[in-house]
Amino acid sequence: MTDRDPSPLPLPMRRSRRRLELSLSNMIGGAAVIGLAAWYTLKAGRGTLTAELRAPDFDLLFSQPPAILIHIAGALTALLIGTALLIGVKGTRVHRAAGWVWVIAMATTAISSLFIRQINGGAFSWIHLLSGWTIIALPMAVYAARRHRVVQHRRAMTGMFVGGLIVAGAFAALPGRLLWAVFAG
Repeated sequence: MTDRDPSPLPLPMRRSRRRLELSLSNMIGGAAVIGLAAWYTLKAGRGTLTAELRAPDFDLLFSQPPAILIHIAGALTALLIGTALLIGVKGTRVHRAAGWVWVIAMATTAISSLFIRQINGGAFSWIHLLSGWTIIALPMAVYAARRHRVVQHRRAMTGMFVGGLIVAGAFAALPGRLLWAVFAG
């Protein structure tokens, strides 16, 4: 008896397909966590979901301090490039070049978040733990890639994408927060 995979696809295509399935399942799981957190927040009476269909209020966004603008620009850049990196072919020159841009965008996002403390009366909040972890994990993930530790690199980068961008971004879009006010408030 053999342990061969019965799939008719060649091995590289099976691996690519598996990575895409893992990435999508991580994103779906992150969305579920965010949905539960939003439901809990609303159920506890801390916010409302009454939103009107209207154009985004970009004046509100651009009136924010520079740290917030830098943070949002870094996060949007990392979200767009990270999505392309997760879906695209790994190990190519394009992947490595875009990966460096993603690392810089994530570092910018994490570092700039340390200067955003308005929501907690000037003190750090639990979300800053994600920023600290990102500042530590980014060089570790780059080091793993340089040492050809692909599994370790993939897990670290996917975790930062899901936790640092998807989950944290969803919390930033909850009622009462800036992104909610810009797009729905």
